[in-house]
Amino acid sequence: MNFQKSSSKFSKKQIILLSIPVFFSNLAIPLVGIVDTGLMGNLGETKYLAATSIATSVMTMIIWSFGFLRMGTVGIVAQAYGKSDYREIVKTLLRNFILAIIIGFVIIISTPLLKIMISHFFSMSDETEVLINTYINVRVFSVPAELVIYIFIGFYLGIQKTKISSLLIIVLSTLNIVFSALFVLSFDLKIFGVALGTLIASFITFLIFLIFTYNFIVKKFKVIPKFENLIVRNKLIRLFKINFDIFIRTLFLTFSFLWVTYLGSRIGEDYLAVNTILMQFILLSSFVLDAYAFSTEGIIGYTIGKRSEKSFNTVVRNSFQLSFFSAVIISILYLIFFKEIIYIITDIEMLRFISFQHIMWVILIPPVACFCYQLDGIFIGASQTKEIRNAMVISVLGFISCSIYLIKYFNNHGIWFSLLLFMVFRSLSLQFYFKNILKKF
Repeated sequence: MNFQKSSSKFSKKQIILLSIPVFFSNLAIPLVGIVDTGLMGNLGETKYLAATSIATSVMTMIIWSFGFLRMGTVGIVAQAYGKSDYREIVKTLLRNFILAIIIGFVIIISTPLLKIMISHFFSMSDETEVLINTYINVRVFSVPAELVIYIFIGFYLGIQKTKISSLLIIVLSTLNIVFSALFVLSFDLKIFGVALGTLIASFITFLIFLIFTYNFIVKKFKVIPKFENLIVRNKLIRLFKINFDIFIRTLFLTFSFLWVTYLGSRIGEDYLAVNTILMQFILLSSFVLDAYAFSTEGIIGYTIGKRSEKSFNTVVRNSFQLSFFSAVIISILYLIFFKEIIYIITDIEMLRFISFQHIMWVILIPPVACFCYQLDGIFIGASQTKEIRNAMVISVLGFISCSIYLIKYFNNHGIWFSLLLFMVFRSLSLQFYFKNILKKF
């Protein structure tokens, strides 16, 4: 949608239209986790689900921590695209590819250290530790491809080709689901199959869009990508500076979810497995609701650029209302279908029983969390990254403090109560900094 041609009122309908492609691409991401959880949850032994929970949580924290590669690419490419500087766009992509591959290989080399840290950090059985190492040994090799995919997504978002970026995510997620299901159900590879499915899906997606993007650049920009004059120190420093605050924010956010996994492992593998299952509901709702946040980032930036406080307030109000209304619908659907979904995800009766005891948290969190999701999008659109960083640090520290206290008295319910409070802390801390955005008008 062209903001300049659209109404300055930015109605709910316009926000919904912008959110539709993002919604479908975001929906594909948590579906991978749900399918993987279901595959492991129906193997008849808790250890597979416990191992997958720890291994995927750690890998997700590592990979998501470098999400600044996507966000940094968006900003730099968008600015160059506005200037019609296509050669700089190509150089930015190639420069970022090199950076992503270097980071990826450093992570691969650090695999032994990573496994030692997991062994010391989590309480688990010897069998579970073996399964975790099996997963890590395979999945870690997908990191370079996954980081480059971040850059592809940032590139297409930067040149306003949101349909292509959404297609990329859908292709990656679909291939991941297909290969993981094939290896587990047909070849009985268990946790190795899940990791191998992610590895193969990542590299196939990487190769498909590498070829597609090369042809796209040659055809649209009339530029032949060449690895010449790319290692420019100030350019690389600029990439890090642009998104350093977001890097810190993302690191703390992913650690908070890893902390949930850690606390569950301290209580016992049954609770660790249950928290893995329940977390899929939370992640699914967050990715769905994030569609509104992602789609309004550009609008918020546009309204600030036009110094139109009236349009800004309209966008904020409409996006909040849409997000909350959608969150309530999600909670109602969870209330209706929770038991049926749990029966599909796992065939272990004990896990089903414990899951049913925690249904209230799955229902309560989406309507409470929708506000902090939307505020994140507003602050990113306003480029108030310092505030995002500070708010997240404060919220995570508050979350950890509450969880340590509440788990003593409420056991696993204490973890989920703390997670609910974490969402509240995020909203309140961002609301505290909201006045800084209004100063731009």
